[in-house]
Amino acid sequence: MKRHIPGLHSGQQDHESTLEGLFLVRVDAASYRWHPQKPFLSVRFVVLEPEPSAGRSLAGRLYCTERALWKLNWFLRDFGYDPDLFGQDQVDEKALLGLRGIVRTSHVTLNGRSFQNLEAFAPAADWEDVSCEAAGEIREQRKGHDL
Repeated sequence: MKRHIPGLHSGQQDHESTLEGLFLVRVDAASYRWHPQKPFLSVRFVVLEPEPSAGRSLAGRLYCTERALWKLNWFLRDFGYDPDLFGQDQVDEKALLGLRGIVRTSHVTLNGRSFQNLEAFAPAADWEDVSCEAAGEIREQRKGHDL
């Protein structure tokens, strides 16, 4: 069976399709992936806000090594993960589904491969404050470029 996949031949990454910045998101899928050196939690989010990106999805990894547990802890705490499971050092993939929060993302290219980097997290209740601050910073940056 043949499938038409637009853009397959170009070899160029479509930079407009990458999501970078602050987003109010919902966890759509999560799965633990074992790896001998770097086990990780693979998480797929659906963007709820800002409106132009609503409905799009983004995915990232949260590593479960001893050095990287701080970031997984940050994610679970800010997205309102079940405190009882958290207190027992357990991550239930089903309990992650539907959790909402804020994520700041960027795109990183390593050895020719592009990755979505999950840089920071915040509780969903902070969306109004965070989105207003981000909009103000963007306006200030644009003013600086106009001078």
